[in-house]
Amino acid sequence: MALRVPKAQLNGLTDKMIEQFGAVPEPLEVMWNNPKVAQVALEIGAKTGEWDAADEGLKSFAHMAVAAQVGCSWCLDIGYFQALNQNLDVAKASQVPRWRESDAFTPLERDVLEYAEAMTNTPPTVTDELSKSLLDQLGPAAMVELTAHIAFSNFATRTNTTLGIESQGFSAACEVPLAARPA
Repeated sequence: MALRVPKAQLNGLTDKMIEQFGAVPEPLEVMWNNPKVAQVALEIGAKTGEWDAADEGLKSFAHMAVAAQVGCSWCLDIGYFQALNQNLDVAKASQVPRWRESDAFTPLERDVLEYAEAMTNTPPTVTDELSKSLLDQLGPAAMVELTAHIAFSNFATRTNTTLGIESQGFSAACEVPLAARPA
């Protein structure tokens, strides 16, 4: 797939991105065609990173589950790379696209992955039973945070996919290859 909107000039914003990721993230280059939109998306993403009621690993796995379902190879790529940099279990993170077939996940992680997929379905298919189970396991603050994190993940994955943004190869630094989503 080719980019559906061309990359824009970032005018000096690239140094910090290259330092953090080794390259300028393509979503930023494309979204910079409208700097106001790009800046708000960056600000929201940064704010979600400051939240601390829900476990970072659960949120990372949830984001990757959304990316796998939507088909955002860029988000899977960067999510797996970030899992490595967050010292998460990379072998487990590599299995997120095929979590239903994998025995790598705990019952809580499976509930989170199911919740992420159910929120991503159109229309959402979250059940009362799944919500209650997660609420009992996480508590209200973490449940609200996880839900908002998954909603932001849907924003990012759907924006990237629709704009034609694909993997940049960030996950090549990971020792364990990312599993393919089952057909």
